[in-house]
Parts: sequence; C-alpha cells; structure tokens
Amino acid sequence: MQGILPQEELQMQAEPGCTLVIVAYKPKPGKEADLLQLTREHVPLLSAEGLATDHPVTVCQAKDGTIVEVFEWADGGAERTHTNPAVLNLWGRYAAACDFVPLVSLPESSTMFASFTPLVL
Repeated sequence: MQGILPQEELQMQAEPGCTLVIVAYKPKPGKEADLLQLTREHVPLLSAEGLATDHPVTVCQAKDGTIVEVFEWADGGAERTHTNPAVLNLWGRYAAACDFVPLVSLPESSTMFASFTPLVL
C-alpha cells in the first residue's frame, strides 16, 4: 500500500507505547476562562507526573468555543492517570468547567480537512 511508512521509520518517529490523542472540551456557560487556564495546566501536569511526553502540544478552538487539544501519552500514562491524585484533582476541576465531547460532535470534523482556530496559551 502506498503512503505507508516502513516500520523502521515509524519507530524513529515515536517512542514505543506512546499514543497521540485528540480531546475536545466544550466549556460550560461562563467557564471559558477557567477552561483555558485548565488547558494551560493540563499537559505540563501530566508531563511532571510522567504521564505525557514532551511531544509538542497543539491547542485550538472550534467555532462553537470547544477547545481541542492534541498531546501524546507516555507509555502506560493513560492507564496510570486513574490512580494519580494530582490528575484526579485536575479532572474534578475540568468537570466543573466543561464537558468532554466526541470530535464527531463538532461540525468541523465532518469536512475532509477539519479546520480549527489555533490558540496560544
């Protein structure tokens, strides 16, 4: 199949076991500033806890105000979050500020080239 990189090139691009994720946070009314602050804190906290890699983070915004974040879990990082007190505390703050929504719920995701407004945090 054309366009598929050889396995040795794939291994050079990412650490084994790491996973790139895309998550969407729809702010609750009046909580937009809180959500932006949480997004500023999110991956630095995950990284400090050994749960995310130093892969560059991308943050952008959908037309309806939903924040879209792209980051990379460290090997086993996603699983370890469920017992990490710092992450559980952060998730509680997220629950007060937003709803996690599937990407498919964003109208932008229905186009061939989903486009969002980049954000600098």
